[in-house]
Amino acid sequence: MLDIKFVRENPEAVKENIKKKFQDHKLVLVDEVIAEDRELRTVQQEADQLRSRRKTVSKEIGGLMKQGKKEEAEAVKKEVAGIAGKLEELSARENELRESVTARMMQIPQMIDPSVPVGKDDSENVELERFGEPLIPAFDVPYHTEIMETFDGIDLNSAGRVSGNGFYYLMGDIARLHSAILSYARDFMIDRGFTYVIPPYMIRSNVVTGVMSFAEMDGMMYKIEGEDLYLIGTSEHSMIGKFIDQILDEKNLPYTYTSYSPCFRKEKGAHGIEERGVYRIHQFEKQEMIVVCKPEDSADWFKKLYMNTVDFFRTLDVAVRTLECCSGDLADLKVKSVDVEAWSPRQKKYFEVGSCSNLGDAQARRLKIRVRGEDGNKYFAHTLNNTCVAPPRMLIAFLENNLQADGSVLIPEALQPYMGGKTRIEPKVKG
Repeated sequence: MLDIKFVRENPEAVKENIKKKFQDHKLVLVDEVIAEDRELRTVQQEADQLRSRRKTVSKEIGGLMKQGKKEEAEAVKKEVAGIAGKLEELSARENELRESVTARMMQIPQMIDPSVPVGKDDSENVELERFGEPLIPAFDVPYHTEIMETFDGIDLNSAGRVSGNGFYYLMGDIARLHSAILSYARDFMIDRGFTYVIPPYMIRSNVVTGVMSFAEMDGMMYKIEGEDLYLIGTSEHSMIGKFIDQILDEKNLPYTYTSYSPCFRKEKGAHGIEERGVYRIHQFEKQEMIVVCKPEDSADWFKKLYMNTVDFFRTLDVAVRTLECCSGDLADLKVKSVDVEAWSPRQKKYFEVGSCSNLGDAQARRLKIRVRGEDGNKYFAHTLNNTCVAPPRMLIAFLENNLQADGSVLIPEALQPYMGGKTRIEPKVKG
């Protein structure tokens, strides 16, 4: 959510930003917000004047009564009663306008960074850099579920009967590999100075609307029936919510956390749920990174965060690239975003395995996360988040890049301690 003063003073810049995001249907919101904000301030001014008048004339009543001027006192009482009635009307209008302005403001996208490339959708994202040599095996790489099935490592049919599409059973070495990757990611981030956290997996609606746009909320979040609770789509939601309505001491910044959680997503929209595999699913687990920092530090933290993911994948012998998200691919609260994509030897192309976002002060403004500086002045913090790793999607990249011609899968040295010292896993022999 933008600062209303900024919208008031820079309407054309806000409109231009909306155009860059190809959301022209939202242009009208700017004029509507400015008009309602103007009326709101007029109503507030009128109410303040009436309160001042009521205070002044109320003091006259006692004096008039003492002087025996009952008629004059009654007239003043009537005026006070009239003021009270008018104030009630103004208060109702003030609340109505404030709610309307807030609702519209929450639909106006955050100002994107000037460096963000302009484009309509993810097809116009821009490659930044490649890390590692893409693996081209001398044999055909099967689909990832076929690889898992050779280890008796996945059961989608049973999951379909129990839960429907978008769920899975992981078993044996594949399940162990899944957990090993998460454990390694946890320690990888702790070694980089991040504090490990396991957060609540359900959050209240005021936190949901504070951390994401309405469009994201509708397409992602599962509501708990009969309660003001939602299942988290990522631990970022819980972790940023941790600071709601807080005034942070500047000397304690930055807060750097790495959080584990299961994640639950409807996956409504164009992509939908994948029928055969575990790329786009309703339930998965993730090791996340969260930073709450001073505004002047967020650009530096942004690159540090996505490079953590790059470094993590490289320790597991997976080639990756970074991709700058264009304006049309940015969610409304994001200032700037970079995707990390892993190489798929089967598809002979890169695919998304993580996303790093700088949200500027958007979440902090919605959740009232402020910082008290050394001079005593308060300002809104900046928040950032990034995926370290999210299996089972990451398993696709891992299995494809470490699969051998004999069907076994090599375990990179960094992961071996988490796999009981195994250097490879072998497919099951079918009897």
